Amino acid sequence: MKTIHNKLFELLENKSIRSSICDGLFGIEKENVRVDKSGHMATTPHPGILGDKFKHPYITTDFSESQVEMITPPLDSIDKVHGFLETLHDVVTQNIGDELLWPQSLPPLLPDEEDIPIAQFGGSGVSKEKYREILAKRYGRERQMLTGIHYNFSLSDRLERKLIKICCPDGKTEQFREALYLKMIRNFMRYRWFLVWLFGSSPVSDPSFKMKNLKTGEKKQVICGNAVSIRTSSGGYRNEEEYYVDFNSLDAFNQSISNLVADGKLVGHEELYLPIRLKFDANERISHVEVRLLDLDPYEKAGISKNRLHLVHLFLLHCLFKNEPDVYDKKQQEIAANNQDLVACYGLKSDLKLSNFEGEDILAQDFGQEIYVDIQNFMKLADLANKEEYISAMKHCQSIMDGSVVHTSLKLREDIMKTGFITFHMKQAEKYQFESKLSSFRFHGFEKLELSTQLLLKAALRRGVEFDILDQNENFVRLKQGDKVEYVMQATRTSLDNYSSVLMMENKLVTKTVLDEFGICVPGGMNYVFKEKALSDFELFQGKAIVIKPKSTNFGLGISILKENNKEEVYQRAVEIAFEHDNSILIEDFVSGREFRFFVMGDKVVGILHRVPANVKGDGKLTIRELVEKKNLDPLRGKGYVTPLEKISMGEAETMFLADQNLTFENIPELDEIVYLRENSNISTGGDSIDFTDDIHQSYKDIAVKATKALDVKITGLDMMILDVKAPATDKNYSIIEMNFNPAIHIHCYPYIGKNRYLNEKVLDALGF
Repeated sequence: MKTIHNKLFELLENKSIRSSICDGLFGIEKENVRVDKSGHMATTPHPGILGDKFKHPYITTDFSESQVEMITPPLDSIDKVHGFLETLHDVVTQNIGDELLWPQSLPPLLPDEEDIPIAQFGGSGVSKEKYREILAKRYGRERQMLTGIHYNFSLSDRLERKLIKICCPDGKTEQFREALYLKMIRNFMRYRWFLVWLFGSSPVSDPSFKMKNLKTGEKKQVICGNAVSIRTSSGGYRNEEEYYVDFNSLDAFNQSISNLVADGKLVGHEELYLPIRLKFDANERISHVEVRLLDLDPYEKAGISKNRLHLVHLFLLHCLFKNEPDVYDKKQQEIAANNQDLVACYGLKSDLKLSNFEGEDILAQDFGQEIYVDIQNFMKLADLANKEEYISAMKHCQSIMDGSVVHTSLKLREDIMKTGFITFHMKQAEKYQFESKLSSFRFHGFEKLELSTQLLLKAALRRGVEFDILDQNENFVRLKQGDKVEYVMQATRTSLDNYSSVLMMENKLVTKTVLDEFGICVPGGMNYVFKEKALSDFELFQGKAIVIKPKSTNFGLGISILKENNKEEVYQRAVEIAFEHDNSILIEDFVSGREFRFFVMGDKVVGILHRVPANVKGDGKLTIRELVEKKNLDPLRGKGYVTPLEKISMGEAETMFLADQNLTFENIPELDEIVYLRENSNISTGGDSIDFTDDIHQSYKDIAVKATKALDVKITGLDMMILDVKAPATDKNYSIIEMNFNPAIHIHCYPYIGKNRYLNEKVLDALGF
């Protein structure tokens, strides 16, 4: 088996292997200490709003009640896993009140040791609490407050199958898999110092921070004059002594750890603080490796950059395919451990010397350059040299090595010298809190999803509801919590509504008919199946305010509103536009008043918006075109329903509407003059949203609920024209013009003016999560 593995490098000539080599599953676990506004560790309990920490798949605690641990699921790209981590950071930040997330691996201001609270998990988690109490006595609670990043990685099933087919004709596939992962780990252990040297980010601690010496029991500050990573140094997060285990087979590996437990040196296998761990699934089969020596980067909100994640991935693949000596013996382990300790404590020294595995001294800079060149050669052979994300990662690596970018630890030293350890990190924490607030509507890494779906998933994430994105293009997701499973499309298409009700809402003619039969006011008008008939009926509607729209449409597509309807060519083009979206259209009376979107869920109106049509406000200088371009610069505006507001278009519909006002995009509106570019007020066509949930007479809400009962629907977005929102409803002062089967929730969560109605949370409530 060993001989085969040293031929892995030769397999890079295989095109099929190269095509699969960067596939894999990635995950991140990140710990942050919660702090108050003064930089002291928060001693408050883990926030209940973040769910049950014992069962939560994404948000829990580490050693202390004050340490939040964020866990991404395994995902198939680094961009996705980084985005998920950043979203977790945002969600936690937004739900811890005035507290902040400490962005450094070394702790903030700590209370007396006995006042550092051990995490509490309730009756089901007693064993977790007891284990933490043992760690507290053995290592001291202060040491347990060191935090970091754990990077999880597994080879893709696709790559494994190909390697097995080529290398494992004897059918011993599981033994082969074990040997693959152990080879990766052995080479990682040999050269791990390289990652500490590049990415160490804990060079100095606050003077108040002292840790128990594991040999003498004395508490003292850990100081290394040229440190890059105190956390990964010999005085950092370590066992009482350096333990060497057998990495040459899985049985030998497990047995050597069991021997340490039997000798009383470890409480259990998990207490062995290796820089990289093997992880197993429920069937005791290797599931992935866990890299444990990455510090939090205080210059990154998520604690780690995509460049670093890509470089670690490259490093792991390089370790897998790189040839190695016959065994990883104790002597090699001692050299590797000593190299890590030297780099962690003295990594900023330009003349630092390490040992190679022939026992020769070598400058860290030269040794690092050798590893860098090896990784570059691997990239070329593996066809990764043309992948931008890996090119960027290697450029970042080279810039650190040649000094063109200041090393994170050196920059940290300089910034801490200027303002102080606590002050500097608090400013970073406050900066990231502000950034989290600005991006509160985003699910990073999944921005291609509609915003309503992103918001639903963020709510699910906070509650500990697991989810799978089954079809990103269709925004189709599966939600799971315990035995409960629900399938949701576009955030509001759920199992709560039956198919016939959805079809009725989709068909505007049927909707009108049913509502009218229930005594609910709807606009008068006519239905057309043949375009020629509609085009020839201009005289029937001439001089009347009308709405021309497809029978079945959504998001305001294909709808034209003609207030005066005195130009036949404009009327005919509006008919043609409607028929472009459906084979049947409606021409209805335009109903006076203001339009409001009622979001009804079950028997309750949970949100009401007034949507103002796309508009600009004149300044007496800029043209309408320039005003639109300026308004579209608002970061809340985007395209494709991934931001709370949509950009205003300057297409045919807007041109026609301006022409109806004897305007073009080149006109200059006067100061404070409002110019409307659409008659329909859909947010999807650039409109503004104003929350009216608390400002509309109850009678209209009652009518909205009655309408949902008429169509037997549970979730709908109902559009109603109202003359006076304060006056009670009569058969003369309102009309329901549309009911939507998959209404957007983001417009109610992030209105242009008004409060968040948290409809993403309400959808989960309705589904029973």
